[in-house]
Amino acid sequence: MIAVSVLLTITIGSLGPSPMVPALGGPGWQPPYWLDAGPDPYVVIVLAAAAVVIGGAGLLAALADPRPVLSPRLLVLLGCLAAGVLAFLPPSGSGDHLNYAAYGRMVTLGLNPYTHGADDLPGDPVADAVERPWREEPSVYGPVATALQALASWVGGDSLRLTIFVLAVFNAAAFVVTALLIDRFTRDDPARRLRAALLWAVNPLLLYHLVAGMHADTLAIVCMVAALLARAHPVRSGVLLGLGVATKLNAGLVALGPAWELRRRPGRLAVMAVGALAVVVAGYAIVGPEAITPVTTTSKAISHASFWKLVQGWLWALVGTGRAYRGEIQVGALVVLALIAWLLLRLASRRSPSGRDSGGLEAPVVAAGLVVAYLFATPYILPWYDGLAFGMLALVGASAVDGFMVVHLLVLSLAYLPARVDGQPPGAEWLSGVLRPQIAWALLALTVLLMVWAWRAGGPVRRPRASAAPPP
Repeated sequence: MIAVSVLLTITIGSLGPSPMVPALGGPGWQPPYWLDAGPDPYVVIVLAAAAVVIGGAGLLAALADPRPVLSPRLLVLLGCLAAGVLAFLPPSGSGDHLNYAAYGRMVTLGLNPYTHGADDLPGDPVADAVERPWREEPSVYGPVATALQALASWVGGDSLRLTIFVLAVFNAAAFVVTALLIDRFTRDDPARRLRAALLWAVNPLLLYHLVAGMHADTLAIVCMVAALLARAHPVRSGVLLGLGVATKLNAGLVALGPAWELRRRPGRLAVMAVGALAVVVAGYAIVGPEAITPVTTTSKAISHASFWKLVQGWLWALVGTGRAYRGEIQVGALVVLALIAWLLLRLASRRSPSGRDSGGLEAPVVAAGLVVAYLFATPYILPWYDGLAFGMLALVGASAVDGFMVVHLLVLSLAYLPARVDGQPPGAEWLSGVLRPQIAWALLALTVLLMVWAWRAGGPVRRPRASAAPPP
């Protein structure tokens, strides 16, 4: 089933422009971006839905009964091969890669991507490709991501195809390096190595979003995974943490894992923190303080598939529609995040070798718990955000959280199918106008189930009461 899902994802990119694949016009010799099979738009949407559903179901089945049909090493190699193939196909799923190309183009032309949007470059062969509703939006990505976008634009010049191709190579390389790092970390335990390969290297949902979708989250994830694996070297780990945060700010949650682990070793913690802060401060000093404003604006948004959109609707019905109630929702999200994080880390501490001593939790466990809590609680959530959790979970032991995250990503994938406004066929508006808001109920139910499971699984162990009757 996993192989079928990956093949469907490759097929979608190979068909050329469609509701899933934005057209990449202009000159260039790049990979088969010029192919156009003229697919029926509804067929492509069905293929994408099938890729998501089959991939999610296959992944859940493989995690529930991980009998190695193929060796973990071979799975990793196949996953890396799939990522390489997808790098040579037009990106699909959303139009975010067009934004990346435009931000890099702005840097090469002397514009600040944190204060300008694509509309500020009228007639430009790269910026004109940016789709609605992002044409006026400045970049929300960190200075490291912007630097790579600028490098791709410098290589690509006026060619949108070449610029996108360079970005796709960066992205696929980050995915492959992450797969190899995780595989090396788990190589001494065959069962754990197999599970890690399923969670990352051959995860069809991640290949669909992070590689075929070419989202910048992949670049932050590789830095954070590498940082956790380099904890024996505080300077190296700190620099990697800083690079991840300077790629995408929400990846900074991972840094709390090493901070917790080293809280009783202040010297090493200080070295790691200084290394991370030096990279982040230097990066934002180069691009300027304007880079912070777009991030703070986005952090107050509420995505349509989030269950907080339901809460906002309830507040409108009870109190009135005069306000967006974003402040109240932000506070509520922090409370839910803290509750889920506490439940997951309490459970992890009771299952750790140190028993009930939460101080025995290692950095990857703390990072995984915090990231999962954030993804379930945040008001603004998109499918590719879940990639960070899978990178963390692949470094820790198996639990039911694996299944919760697969279902979470599967549900979000269906909500944003496709994650574009332009290029949609007539009559497909119900996908975003009807289906997406209704999926918020599924995410609400899944969040409640996660909390109930974590509460019960992390509770005291109940032993049967000894019988008062004399033994036979």
